[in-house]
Formats: sequence, structure tokens, C-alpha cells
Amino acid sequence: MNLPDLSLQLLYGRLGWAIVAATLACALWRRAAPISRLALGAVLALSLAAMALPGELSPAWWLGLAFQYPSGLLVGCCLLRLTERWHGIRRSQVMPQTLAGVLAVTGALLYLDAVGFLARGFYYAGFGPGLAPALAIVAAAGCVLAIVRGHARGPAASLLGALVLFSLLRLPTGNLWDALLDPLLWGWAMVTLLVGAVRRTGRRASDRMAAVEPESAPAPGLQPAATEHFSSLKEQVSGK
Repeated sequence: MNLPDLSLQLLYGRLGWAIVAATLACALWRRAAPISRLALGAVLALSLAAMALPGELSPAWWLGLAFQYPSGLLVGCCLLRLTERWHGIRRSQVMPQTLAGVLAVTGALLYLDAVGFLARGFYYAGFGPGLAPALAIVAAAGCVLAIVRGHARGPAASLLGALVLFSLLRLPTGNLWDALLDPLLWGWAMVTLLVGAVRRTGRRASDRMAAVEPESAPAPGLQPAATEHFSSLKEQVSGK
């Protein structure tokens, strides 16, 4: 087991939580209008300044007690979202449904393993010298392939950055799963799946309504025929 240096962990924790806090603050911004670049820079600067405070004055200290460190993937996704905000992109492409599904299933398995329902040692395998590096290499190769082919380049780059950070510096904890997943990221993935399911249900309902309405309306082709029939009857009555 090769753990990261404690000073690197502390530095990473403060920087990581600053990026996450800035992203959450921007998410609470008025959705009616995009955030300006000046306001975005101010929010990020304030987050960095707050996390740099010493000891218990820093929000990073309390966040560390609750969540330890943000995963490298969460930090990468937050950086990507801040970049989208910088360019005025409202509809985010940071968390696609495929990535959200993988994170949701993986997080559920790790949780069930941690509480003892599975007891297969999945989490501790992230410290292992064989499985963790092999999985990291396969995932990194998949990210490179996705970036080259132009499929979800943003999320793929975030995942690749988390894997590189883990491979070079073993951050945040020396465990592969901590580099790829944390409670906040898992919650983000679950919300994304829930919102996607609600939207699909709404679209299906609207499609069914659109399909039923034309069937209930009178056929336009019958109106001219009815008009002609009425005219012929009128002529017959007038002739009499």
C-alpha cells in the first residue's frame, strides 16, 4: 500500500473543497440568467480564501470531518461545470446518464460491501497492487478512446484527470475508489438519474396525449363532402 504524503493530502483537500464549494454556489445562482465571468471569478476567489483559513476556521476542516476528501472525479466534474458557466452554457453535459448509472451502481455495491451485506472486500481492493492498477489502466484507455472519438469528451477528460492524479500522486487517499467516487458525487449521479427518469416519463405522457388528440378531432376530409351534400339537398328543395 502506497499512501500519499500528508502535506499533499491537506493541500489537495483545501483546493478540492474550494472548487466544489464554488460550483455549489454557482448552482444556487439565479437560473434565469447566466452568471457573469466577474461574479464567477469572485465566487471562486472567495472559496479559495475561505478554505485557506487556518484550522477550524476553514470550512475544509469541517468538510473533511464529514466527507474526508472530495474524489478526483468530483473535482474534475466541478471544474468542467465551472468552465461551462464561464462560457455561458446553461444545460450541463458534465454528468451524462451513462456515467451517472455506472457511479450509482458502483456506489451502491461499495456501500453494501462496507456495511457487511456483501463483505467481499471491494473497497480494500482499491489499495491492492494488482486489481487497482489494472482497472485504472483499462479505464484510462477507455477515456483516451472516448476523447479521440469525440464521445463525452468533458466527462472522459475529468475521469482521466482523476486517474492520472491517483496514478502519479496517489491522491486523495491512495485508494482507487476514493479517486473515482465519494458521497457527494454519488448523490449527484442519483439526482441526475431521477431527473432523467422524470423527464422521460413526461415526454412519454405528452407523446401519448399528442397521439390521442388527432384521433378525437373530426376528419377534415369529411367537411367538404358534408357541404356538397347539403348544397344538393337545398337545390332539390328549391326545384320543387
